[in-house]
Amino acid sequence: MSQYLLACDEGTSSARSVLFDREGNVAASAQIEIQSTFPKDGWVEQNANAIWDAQRQSISNALDQLGAHASALHAVGITNQRETTIVWDRSTGEPVGPAITWQCRRTADQCAAINGSSDAARIQARTGLKIDPYFSATKLRWILDNSPDLPKRAKDGELAFGTVDSWLIFNLTDGRLHAIDRTNASRTLFMDLREGAWDNELLSYFDIPLEILPTIAPSSGEIGYTSGDVLGVEIPIAGVAGDQQAALVGQGCTTPNSAKLTYGTGAFLLVHTGTEVQVSKSGLLSTTAASLGDSDEFALEGSVFSAGSAIQWLRDNLDILSTAAESEELATSVPDSAGVYLVPAFEGLGAPHWSANARGALVGLSRSADRRHIVRAALESIALQSYDLIAALEEDTGDRIAELRVDGGAAANDFLLQLQADLLDRPVARPVDLESTARGAANLAATASDFWLDAHYEVDRRFEPSMSVTNRKSMLDGWYAAVDSVL
Repeated sequence: MSQYLLACDEGTSSARSVLFDREGNVAASAQIEIQSTFPKDGWVEQNANAIWDAQRQSISNALDQLGAHASALHAVGITNQRETTIVWDRSTGEPVGPAITWQCRRTADQCAAINGSSDAARIQARTGLKIDPYFSATKLRWILDNSPDLPKRAKDGELAFGTVDSWLIFNLTDGRLHAIDRTNASRTLFMDLREGAWDNELLSYFDIPLEILPTIAPSSGEIGYTSGDVLGVEIPIAGVAGDQQAALVGQGCTTPNSAKLTYGTGAFLLVHTGTEVQVSKSGLLSTTAASLGDSDEFALEGSVFSAGSAIQWLRDNLDILSTAAESEELATSVPDSAGVYLVPAFEGLGAPHWSANARGALVGLSRSADRRHIVRAALESIALQSYDLIAALEEDTGDRIAELRVDGGAAANDFLLQLQADLLDRPVARPVDLESTARGAANLAATASDFWLDAHYEVDRRFEPSMSVTNRKSMLDGWYAAVDSVL
């Protein structure tokens, strides 16, 4: 009898595999780091083969922890970094070049040109998205334009495009299945948001042949089977969703006006809006939510490009930290940031500003500032950017989010979550299981394959606001001035 459900969680900085038992508990988990490269200013790439190798090795490592064989698996759920763009040869499975990640800004000029035309509003109305290098369309166009033989090969059906979920599905099935789920498809600028289908007019606009695109599949449902040559057993791939939509499910936010914020490499706010598309007037995106049932469901989303990556920058580039976990101790060793603000616009600014050409700044430095103040300012920047998302969301909906549910690695940081509650002036709830993306993928697969039906959301701690109105206003005013300096 199959005992475990496998969740493959392929993020920006690591590939994880989590095995859940039939009670929804984590039985084993393995994680392998993935490197990004930065060949030019604003360019961010990854090795697509390294992504697959890391995911496959993490599956093996998780099974080894239990002394289990793949035959113990019931089904697979997949969740992934979204918008990252990969093109590969259908027959050999070899990528034609590096994966261009969601953070990459190489197509900023192309996006600026579109935004300066009358086409931008029409495309946004159709897709729910901004015209921004964040999304897959201009990345794919750049790949095809920068190799003379690729456009013809794409039209001849020799090449396959996909986001990371498509890449994992292709490899798990040994090349038999080229598919993408609706949540990831909705992040490409090629999908009609309301129809849930590739849009021929958009494909024509970006000059993308239909032959290169994957088949759009539901987020919860059996879309294919793993290859026995890959995992040693054929089991259904029964749940697929982009990481933020998976986290929305994992946090139990499956009803209108329920919201979650994930602190990862970036920070991502999603609020469920039900079965109707809601259009933002405040710089947020309309997007597809991962549905556990048959109905189409939607969400509003705000994206911060640099959250956890700001802490990584302090550790890896400036040697201010030895570990990311050290950040909380250093931040709390001083009473405040001494007027220092970090605007971590390393890859531009996302919602609600959408400035692809903005770059980071450290402002307010005085002779008394030291590394502790800079570390505190970096953590504060995560909470302040997240505050901006919530403010934009509530301006759009006219409703106040009563409680914010948070997850992701940085949600283990008590200082960050207390500050987030203080800035928002409402409770912030941290779940027992911080890795809601993997749990969400597991829930999608479990529902489709009758493994379990319970969402398994449990609160570890609620952080209650305690900051004075005066201090909150002062901190926000300083932040707004710092952001204005990079726009």
